[in-house]
Amino acid sequence: MKVPFINEAEVPQAKIVLYLLNPEHRAGRSKARFFSGHGYAAEHWEEMAEALRTHGRKNEVAKQETTPLGVRLVVEGPLALRDGVVAEIRSVWFIESGERVARLVTAYPLRQRKRI
Repeated sequence: MKVPFINEAEVPQAKIVLYLLNPEHRAGRSKARFFSGHGYAAEHWEEMAEALRTHGRKNEVAKQETTPLGVRLVVEGPLALRDGVVAEIRSVWFIESGERVARLVTAYPLRQRKRI
């Protein structure tokens, strides 16, 4: 199964700029170090948003969890990063109850990277 309606998925600017690419964020600093180290920048946050949508489009949902608020979808698989490195990434998406479009929760690397 893939993330439904992934082409319409919400990837908020704040999630990218203030969390995934923010070296000052307590929980996001290691993610920022990883993604920034591979060429992503807050000024071009849309590029990273599209890369994460592509990740959700190309890879299968590895885990699905229903909660009282909606459905949490975990996607794992390779992502070609901006600098040409291919990394195993986990992206987490959430579909609120009554909605059909997913919203990005987080993304982070899983394993060692390989050059293409």
